[in-house]
Amino acid sequence: MRTDDGVSADYYELLGVARGATADEIKKAYRRLAREYHPDTNPGDAEAESKFKELARAYETLSDPERRARYDRFGSDDAVNFGDPFGSGGMGGLGDLFDAFFGAGSPFGGSGGGGGRRGPSGPPRGPDLEAVATLEFSEAVFGCQHDVTVRTAGACEDCSGAGTAPGTSATTCTDCGGSGEVRTVRQSMLGQIVSTQACRTCGGQGQVIPSPCAACRGEGRVVTDKTYSVDIPAGVDTGSTLRLTGRGAVGPRGGSAGDLYVKIRVEVDERFVRHGYDIVHEMPITMTQAALGHHLRYETLDGAEDLVIPKGTQTGRVFRLRGRGVPHLEGRGRGDLHVKVIVRTPDSLSSEEAELLQQFAALRGEEVTSPEGGLLSRIRSAFK
Repeated sequence: MRTDDGVSADYYELLGVARGATADEIKKAYRRLAREYHPDTNPGDAEAESKFKELARAYETLSDPERRARYDRFGSDDAVNFGDPFGSGGMGGLGDLFDAFFGAGSPFGGSGGGGGRRGPSGPPRGPDLEAVATLEFSEAVFGCQHDVTVRTAGACEDCSGAGTAPGTSATTCTDCGGSGEVRTVRQSMLGQIVSTQACRTCGGQGQVIPSPCAACRGEGRVVTDKTYSVDIPAGVDTGSTLRLTGRGAVGPRGGSAGDLYVKIRVEVDERFVRHGYDIVHEMPITMTQAALGHHLRYETLDGAEDLVIPKGTQTGRVFRLRGRGVPHLEGRGRGDLHVKVIVRTPDSLSSEEAELLQQFAALRGEEVTSPEGGLLSRIRSAFK
């Protein structure tokens, strides 16, 4: 890379970082400047586009430890010797460019999910994506259809994913002869050592695009929002993950799509708490209902059923309704519904209610002493 006066531009100065900057500092500087000089931000500005390409080239060199070491040693663009990632069809800086706009979860590579480079057999597969489906308790128990929306990479409609301008096509990379790989031979004490790596000119794809599509800039894909209707099976719970094959981001230049992983989150229910495939409900009843017994219509997730509270029921007693729990995800059958009764003692009584309870206690021979006239009252009187 050279300036108009023929002097090589310093990559560190271009990015505004010190020569001893860390990889994280270099990445942050590149992201900030890429946003500022991106052609979409500066339409029709040739100078900004040129600056953007220079920044991408500088970042691609300094973000690679081996190439950075060579650059620091020789200080020459020629010594680094790699192709222009934009004009020659290489993919180098584009992944980090999309990463700069969409964050670490960019569907265009960078630190994205399952995407990555592939061998010379075809375009790389797109990265996997994640989405969260928030369900009501009953939806998780019985299953449902739930829509999830994700920001993803879809095939460019203008070029049908090819990445080429109308009327043009990709050409075989001259550096690797279409193999997508280059071999390097070096001498050692043990003889010749041959190493193979992805071609830097074509990004390992074996082809370059002389005339990129204007809509996708040669990527073959564009950012879009997609909504999928997901079939939620009965019995899922918070933490369950569903895999939708081929619903992730598409790869560049016609690469296959990754997968979409839908993570389940179940909202808290006002009545029911799940324990495995069983459901527990702590149901309050009155003191009189517990003592005298009670027949009620109890609302389960499947509908109303008869529930009989026997006379003399104590707090904590559990009534089990078989097969009214959560369906098993694998296999047949369902868990049970456990209704645990909690006897509530009245915390305020009218004078008439208190008198009736006093009579009730007397009939049962139970000693009941009012706090106002008991030991506590006598202790307080002694200190007056």
